[in-house]
Amino acid sequence: MPRFSVIVPCFKVQGFLRECLDSVLGQSFGDLEVIAVDDRSPDGCGAILDEYAGRDPRVKVLHLPENVGLGRARNAGMPHATGDYLLFLDSDDTLTPGALAAVAGRLAETGDPDVLVFDYARTYWWGGTRRNVLAHVLAAEEGTFTAAGRPEILDLLMVVWNKVYRRDFVTAGGFAFPPGYYEDTPWTFPVMLSAGRIATLDRICLHYRQRRQGNILSTTSRKHFDVHDQYERVFAFVEARPELWRWRPYLHRKMGEHCLDILAKPDRLPPGDRAEFFRRTAEMFRTHQPEGTRAEGETRLLEGGYGAYLLRRRAAQAGREAGRRAARLRTAAGTRARRGWSAVQSRRPLDPGLVVYSASSHRGMLGDPAAVYRAAGVIAPRLRGVWVVRDEETAATLPPGTEYVLLGSRRYLEVTARAAFFVNDVNWPGALVKRPGATHIQTHQGTPLKYLGADLLDRPGARLGFDVPRMLRRADRWDYGLVACRHAELVWERAFPCHFTSVRTGSPRNDVLVGAGAGRGREFRRRHGIPEDHTVVLYAPTRRDHVRGGHVDRLDLAAFAAGLGEGHTLVVRLHPSLAHGPARGAGLAELARRGVVVDATDEPDAAEVMLASDALVTDYSSIMFDYAVLDRPIVVHADDWDTFRASRGAYLDITACPPGHVTYSQRELVRLFESGAWRDGESAALRADFRARFCEFEDGRAAERVVRTLLLGEAMPATGAARIPGPAVGADQLTRSS
Repeated sequence: MPRFSVIVPCFKVQGFLRECLDSVLGQSFGDLEVIAVDDRSPDGCGAILDEYAGRDPRVKVLHLPENVGLGRARNAGMPHATGDYLLFLDSDDTLTPGALAAVAGRLAETGDPDVLVFDYARTYWWGGTRRNVLAHVLAAEEGTFTAAGRPEILDLLMVVWNKVYRRDFVTAGGFAFPPGYYEDTPWTFPVMLSAGRIATLDRICLHYRQRRQGNILSTTSRKHFDVHDQYERVFAFVEARPELWRWRPYLHRKMGEHCLDILAKPDRLPPGDRAEFFRRTAEMFRTHQPEGTRAEGETRLLEGGYGAYLLRRRAAQAGREAGRRAARLRTAAGTRARRGWSAVQSRRPLDPGLVVYSASSHRGMLGDPAAVYRAAGVIAPRLRGVWVVRDEETAATLPPGTEYVLLGSRRYLEVTARAAFFVNDVNWPGALVKRPGATHIQTHQGTPLKYLGADLLDRPGARLGFDVPRMLRRADRWDYGLVACRHAELVWERAFPCHFTSVRTGSPRNDVLVGAGAGRGREFRRRHGIPEDHTVVLYAPTRRDHVRGGHVDRLDLAAFAAGLGEGHTLVVRLHPSLAHGPARGAGLAELARRGVVVDATDEPDAAEVMLASDALVTDYSSIMFDYAVLDRPIVVHADDWDTFRASRGAYLDITACPPGHVTYSQRELVRLFESGAWRDGESAALRADFRARFCEFEDGRAAERVVRTLLLGEAMPATGAARIPGPAVGADQLTRSS
């Protein structure tokens, strides 16, 4: 008996069906069966199903004699299922890699609950992906619960395909799908309210395809009236079970909100039927209103007539438009006021002791600016440092006593108008006016590998939404740019053909890595429960610009962690741009919860993560240049190097001058660690050459050098080269200076 029975009803989806079936049959967890139901599809679905059944015995095909619709096609498949759990997969959707293994693991952890709810992401026809906005609900519970114990579980999208169901529970409850549209409603509510044990899995296990055409719920039709019959079935189910009567007020409100949402959609109901739909909804709302309850929120619209509904809708729309106009007027007035205030401040003299800092688009005290700020506090306490942060939440992360201003505030305008120095690792907002005598120090964000700035002009995919001319106008304000090596010096002066001077200081944030002892990083290990004797492998992938959203699963993290063996811990740190997208929901969050890996994506101090590790595995992230300062093993996993270089562009072939061994498949990567070759003599020799070239000015005194020479104007021994004004290199090639 298989663990999972995946029921796939099929009707007019021949263009998506193979991808759907491949996503199931290609799962790493193979203890499954597919019950494919051909709902008398007029296209090639039936032939595709038979083809798959002919080559994989796990596929069973049921050809229906007539078209019965989605719900009853699912019903037809259920009697043929023999698995412990049922999963209903629409034939234009796909399971994510490793999804069933993750579900099976969670079922085992929670002792085979009645229902397990997992996460999903919408994938749009134009290529975008958006994670379920209520994903946090799935991360809130370790064990099992009931809907009564955690009613917020019902706030999730009430659909059938984001759950697996214990087959014996479904059979005992007699649950089935009715005909018509919105068939998930009279299945999901009864199932969730009846389940004695519910579990959750905080992992994106399914991609829900939002098709441009062919989406039933976006088809204009009277079939949307079916929603009333579906809720009548829900009310009848609850009415027959006194133990569920507590849910009547909730379901009454939910029904009203759902029907009003359908009515508000412009593409659902024929215009001539909208009034009738409203009247039927209002009648149903009155019929099922529990005694002693009152309509709340939007459902109060159902207490009046359709004419009143239209008037209130139009008034609301007019109110929203008036609000938008008022907001535009306030913005314009605020802009004029800020300009006036800035003009007043600009007539005041610069404060020679005022230094304004920002990092990573005002995300807190981070990176090189933070290292310079801390060094200034020791070397030049007379200097006053003020941080620009984007909001109060970010301000709360600053060390106690740190002076800060909120971006765009009146105080921000005052401080930036009078500061003598600006220290940032990205560009300042365009509205900031550089006054004569002010000095802008651009620290950058590490040594570059991939194309940046003006070099993106011939990379339309990589610069999507990126205004290169505007970026260069902002970069014209730079006075100094910090570099860690001659390679970086040449790149910055080519990518940013502006009038700044490159300063061979080294990277201030890397000072802590220079000569770091084995004891550094213990606090990170302790905080994450990593045994002291474990070998810690840090995996830090970068984003992919040729993929919308930037994330691609290049490694099976669970398999890689297992391949490292006992005595090893895998730490994963995603690129900052991927921290809040679907990347973590694709498996990282769930693996971290189970203790398979440690998720260090949110750690504010990248240096602490690096110090806690014994080796780095990366693809094309610039973290490799920082990590090389530690003189610890580095492995470059370059399985899509040609694609990456063609789409984004790279200043050097990292596979030809790597900081360590290069692997081109996960199998190669695992074997490298199994054999111990990741830290052999060849690895050390490659790393030595890499360090000599790319860690040239990293001597542990970069922050001090910036403070003394650029903020205080003192003389200090150079790292081996004088300042070189840029630009110094043509845009057609990148060469090393002597």
